Amino acid sequence: MVIDTHQHFWKLDRGDYGWLTSELAPLYRDFLPPDLKPLLDAVGVTGTIAVQAADTEAETEFLLSLADEYDWIRGVVGWVDLEADTAPKSIARLAAHPKLVGLRPMIQDIPDDRWMLRDTLGPGIAAMVEHNLTFDALVMPRHLKHLLVFLAKYPDLRVVVDHCAKPEIRNKHFDDWSRDLADIAKDGAVYCKLSGLVTETAQDWSEADLKPFINHVFEVFPENRLLFGSDWPVLNLASDYQTWKDIAVRRHEEAGQSTMPDNVHAAYPRLTVNS
Repeated sequence: MVIDTHQHFWKLDRGDYGWLTSELAPLYRDFLPPDLKPLLDAVGVTGTIAVQAADTEAETEFLLSLADEYDWIRGVVGWVDLEADTAPKSIARLAAHPKLVGLRPMIQDIPDDRWMLRDTLGPGIAAMVEHNLTFDALVMPRHLKHLLVFLAKYPDLRVVVDHCAKPEIRNKHFDDWSRDLADIAKDGAVYCKLSGLVTETAQDWSEADLKPFINHVFEVFPENRLLFGSDWPVLNLASDYQTWKDIAVRRHEEAGQSTMPDNVHAAYPRLTVNS
């Protein structure tokens, strides 16, 4: 069984996707479960985790409603304002839904790179731990040193690094990213999604451009802490579902793995595997 641990849905008239404008023409339309299901069936993906694309609780509720309607959406990574006084109450309310598996603050868009270290997050993080939710870290290379401090601050929190921390593949910025990601990988409570890499490349990218970065991820994270994610439909800016799935499978085979590992339940224990 292969689970895509990172894909998105959106419906433009919901109106809370601040980043999604007509300038992103390939993405500027509704993307909903009937658009994705044929792609999953074509490549043998049996379920997904839908990840928030807007920083509102309404977005979380929207994704949970889709998960109620489509049983192959096995889980939802939503959003809560972790700094709000109401965060613990909001988390408890949303976690009452069995398909909420995690939360994701949109760290890459927050001006303060040290935001995750603010003490105001403490009650919200404690509520996440209490409700067995996973923290999706939407970070970039500049955040990794701060993320290392964050991990030490919250040792009971399970963390998944999205998109391998978005290395700057197009500029071949490897050294700092690779060193800092290796430090993150030493923490046994941290998982990493093999996702979102093709949109960090140049327009004329090839698989060879990705290889040193993917190889490094496989070197520093053990097999049981790596996850497959498509980042669909953002993926469509640079590739397509079949191409990215083929690249991921080839890399697993090169690493001596006959199939893509299913470590999703370890990363997201609330996941409804057999919904």
